[in-house]
Amino acid sequence: MSEFEVKVIAMLSAINDKLDKILNSKSTGRVISQVAPSENGSVRPSALVEKQEEEDKALEKPQIEGRRSCPKCGGTTFNTMEDTSQVLFQQGGMKIFAKKYICKSCGTEV
Repeated sequence: MSEFEVKVIAMLSAINDKLDKILNSKSTGRVISQVAPSENGSVRPSALVEKQEEEDKALEKPQIEGRRSCPKCGGTTFNTMEDTSQVLFQQGGMKIFAKKYICKSCGTEV
């Protein structure tokens, strides 16, 4: 093996040792589910990172596709009001105004 390969293997070994320390310590408070070991019996660091990212995404509130949602509280119910400061169209003395949406939960204007 070349000198470069030896250094890479040494670095990977150090990373695996650090990951083992993290997995064995309960100080983080995070529950990390089991990741299948590779052929040589060690756990790939990238697999652990991928698993943690999946768990973080699962904890986040999923966005509802195609619906308006409040940026402050995440609510999806709104009162609709005419925004008289923005005229969209005017014909024959009749004005059509833009709409503004106000969250029913927190009152934020969207």
